[in-house]
Amino acid sequence: MSDYEFEQEGLLPADMRECYALIYAPRRLRKRYPENTVYLRASAQEAVAEADAARNLFAAKVCGPFRSSEGFMLYYLVEWLEGTE
Repeated sequence: MSDYEFEQEGLLPADMRECYALIYAPRRLRKRYPENTVYLRASAQEAVAEADAARNLFAAKVCGPFRSSEGFMLYYLVEWLEGTE
């Protein structure tokens, strides 16, 4: 089953955890981000404080990591955090 099918069926692995992060996202259109563009943070406040739209760094709640069918580690976007719109 592909990662897309997992996402559609709500079958993401139970060991995936939600956490806060900065995401490098020139365009915020995706629902999945490769691990090399996700910078985990200890709290939502820390992520929001470090967000910088001029550098395309946005605070978010993410879920992961998850191995895609291509072998890449991905984080799924749960939500963009306030103050980074």
